[in-house]
Amino acid sequence: MPYFAKIQKALEETLLWADLRKEQQAAVAPIVKDLEHAITKAQRRLVHMPPSSKTMKSEPDDLEAIRALRPKGPRRLTTKISFRELNAKIAGAFLGRAAGCTLGHPVEGWAVADMEQLAKRAKTAFPPTDYWPVHPKPEEMKDYLRGNIRAVPVDDDIAYTLLGLLILEQYGQGFTTDHVAAAWKDYLTLAYTAERVALDNLQKGIPPSRAGEMNNPYHEWIGADIRSDPWAYAAPGFPERAAEFAYRDAYLSHRRNGIYGAMFFAAAISAAFIVEDPIEAIKIGLTEIPRGCRLAHDITWALKTAPTLKSWREAREAVDKRFSGMHPVHTNNNACLTVFGLYLGQGDFTTTIGVTVAMGLDNDCTAATAGSLLGAVLGKSRVPAHWWKPFRNRVNTYLRNAESFSISDVIDRFVRVASSVISSA
Repeated sequence: MPYFAKIQKALEETLLWADLRKEQQAAVAPIVKDLEHAITKAQRRLVHMPPSSKTMKSEPDDLEAIRALRPKGPRRLTTKISFRELNAKIAGAFLGRAAGCTLGHPVEGWAVADMEQLAKRAKTAFPPTDYWPVHPKPEEMKDYLRGNIRAVPVDDDIAYTLLGLLILEQYGQGFTTDHVAAAWKDYLTLAYTAERVALDNLQKGIPPSRAGEMNNPYHEWIGADIRSDPWAYAAPGFPERAAEFAYRDAYLSHRRNGIYGAMFFAAAISAAFIVEDPIEAIKIGLTEIPRGCRLAHDITWALKTAPTLKSWREAREAVDKRFSGMHPVHTNNNACLTVFGLYLGQGDFTTTIGVTVAMGLDNDCTAATAGSLLGAVLGKSRVPAHWWKPFRNRVNTYLRNAESFSISDVIDRFVRVASSVISSA
């Protein structure tokens, strides 16, 4: 339930009354005009209201200021990773991301009870252990359903991973936020929430350095952290560099915890190429964001809470209680669900993405991230084949002039980029 549910309900009912009286030919225009004026005035005040002084101090947007507030960390875990291992782990990470996203997309944002009903109708396990075989909207979801999957289906969680690769190939590891902006204008055919605002701002001539802060109430939502994976794949075992890459990308559309979510997961997935425990990778991810920021506090809470949980249901209940009122597409609540999914999965890929989807909220995003991180730990050989064989070595996107890729080619290209980063650092 939203923080200000009472006001939201009152506004909805007021507009329904306005509709009714208008239809009855009453003189509603002056009242509606007064309401519009009051709303506009309140919006302006909120837009120009700064965060608290505590938030301003503990949650900077500048990279050097962020780094100054980090706890101690490994920064770089290794300078050596074999070509064979790198290929296997990038394959595991990318296929893991694709599998988690494809499993979660048909039930994105669904209530737990509704997902359970779908599983009951389909006579399948819940949490799911394979792709959904049926859906209330079978034509719309056809490409995501078991038996119909012919490639990794179109999804923003996958498109941005591929866009990151294109940016790295075109501009190199020295790419800037301006380069990210140029790539967005070249390749993106659609965007949502913070990304939509930033893209609109760019098209209006607002510079990339300000595109993420102008008229953007979504700048702490999950959009930047779903874009974090390519930066980790490009800097395996080098969490500081992965977080820096993610920062340059995230700054185009996000601020504060929106940026930190991208940096955190990029660093964690980078660490997952080297460590054997996904929770250890999560802890390393924390060393690349300010120790006093809200996301760091929330992830620390999740790590402390996870061992006390008896089930994924308790995990969702814990998140609902801690984040009551927070939007279901926010960075922080979803990040905690990802941590819980990785903990409850205990290193088993199917269990991990299954329980992460079952917990709900933005569950195609959370399952994609959990699948990516665990896939980097496991490598392709330990990601069960029923999750990736249906993709038939193809991935589809909505990127302009880049609508389809060979998965093996994507993996080879990430390996080349990563090899360059490893050798030059």
